[in-house]
Amino acid sequence: MIGRIAEAVAWAWLAWHAGASATPAWAHAFPERSQPRVGSTIDQPPPEVRIWFDGRLEPLFSTITVVDQQAHRVGGEQGGVDADDATQLATPLPPLPPGVYRVRWDVIAVDGHRTEGNFTFTIRGP
Repeated sequence: MIGRIAEAVAWAWLAWHAGASATPAWAHAFPERSQPRVGSTIDQPPPEVRIWFDGRLEPLFSTITVVDQQAHRVGGEQGGVDADDATQLATPLPPLPPGVYRVRWDVIAVDGHRTEGNFTFTIRGP
């Protein structure tokens, strides 16, 4: 329960931070949840990173990348808006070694408003 509350607080902070520098509007697309969760420590490398947003995203202008501790991009494939659900942003990942990874996202809602943000997750070592 405490983990879910911490995640909700983290997403609220990210949404506020992303919106603080944007033009005020009601239609910005803000993240609701992610897999792996914001700030989580996991035992196994995830096959992908996925973020669910509260609104539809413009596929041509929405991106997601994952970088390692040295800020090198991991994964060879370009991530983007899910073809079956325009509220999801995802990127596939190769098998990753233990460490801290940063997810960076930059999206344009279908109405043209932009938001961006980032979060980390950690893969626990042996």
